[in-house]
Amino acid sequence: MDYLFALAGLVLLFLGGESLVRGAVGLARRFEVSPLFSGIVIVGFGTSAPELFVCVEAVLRGQYDIAVGNIVGSNIANVMLILGIAALIQPVISRGAVLRRDGVMMLASSLVLVALAVNGEVPRLAGGVLLAVLLAFIAYSFRGERNNGEGVLESAYVTEVTEMERTPQKLWLGLLISGVGIAALVAGSALLVEGATGIAVAAGISEAVIAVTLVAVGTSLPELATVIVAALRKHADVALGNVLGSNIFNAFGILGVTALVEPVMISAHFLRQDVWVMLGASILLLVFMATKGRVTRWESGILLTGYAGYVMFLFTIQGVA
Repeated sequence: MDYLFALAGLVLLFLGGESLVRGAVGLARRFEVSPLFSGIVIVGFGTSAPELFVCVEAVLRGQYDIAVGNIVGSNIANVMLILGIAALIQPVISRGAVLRRDGVMMLASSLVLVALAVNGEVPRLAGGVLLAVLLAFIAYSFRGERNNGEGVLESAYVTEVTEMERTPQKLWLGLLISGVGIAALVAGSALLVEGATGIAVAAGISEAVIAVTLVAVGTSLPELATVIVAALRKHADVALGNVLGSNIFNAFGILGVTALVEPVMISAHFLRQDVWVMLGASILLLVFMATKGRVTRWESGILLTGYAGYVMFLFTIQGVA
C-alpha cells in the first residue's frame, strides 16, 4: 500500500505541476504578460511547485529529514541525473553570461545549504532572508534580460514559454486548470510523504535516504520532462537554464517558504555526505562549462555514473535508519 501511495503521489505531483504551469502560462498570455516574465517567474516556480508542496507537508508533520532531503536530493539529481540525461541526448552548451549569473548563483545556493546544514537549523528569520534573496535575484535577472533585448540569455527563457503547447486560451479554463493543478499538488504531496514514510519504516531505511532519492527524483519529474524536450529540440540553453534555475529556486525559495511555515531542523545525516555531493556536483558542472563551454556526452557519462554510485552508496552503506 505504501508503494501505491508513493506512486500515486508522484503521478499527481507530475500532473499537478504540469497543470499549474500550463494554466498559469495561459493566464499570463491572456493578460498579455511578457514571455520573459513568464519564463523566469511562472515556469521557474511551477516546475519547483512539487518540491514546495512536499516540503511544507513534511515539516507540518514534523518530518524534517524528508523536507531537507527533498531539497538537497533534488539539487543533486538536477545536475547529475537530469542534466546528465540531457547531455547524453544532446551536448549542453553554455555561454559566459549564463555562468556569470545563474551558474555563480547556483554555486552560492549550494554553499548556503552547506552553511545551514552546519548550523543544523533554518529559523523563520533565515527563511525570510532566503526568500528575499531569491526575489532580489529574480528582479535582477528580469531587469538584465529585458535590457539585453534579444540576447542569448533572453532566448532561453522566452523559448521555453513560446514553445509551450496546449495552454488554455480562455480565462475560466486557465483558472480551472491552475486550480486543478494546485489540488493535485496538495493531494500528491500528502500521498508521497505518507508512502515514503511507510516505505522507509518497512524497509528499515532512513527517511533521509528515501527523501534524497525517491522523493527528490519524483518531485524533479517536471524538470526532467522539460529538459528532455529541450534537448530533443536542440535547445541546450533551455535545458541548462532550467536546471540552474531550479537549484536556485529550491535553495532560496522552497527552503525559504518552508522555514517561514515552520522552522526546519537539519539532521547531522546530511553533513556526512549529501550536502558535499551537492556542492561537488555544482562545482563539477561549472568546471565543465568554464573549460569547454559545454557538457559533452562523455562528461554526461561521468555525471550519470557518479549519481548511480551515490545512490548505491546510500542504500548499501548509509541507508539503515
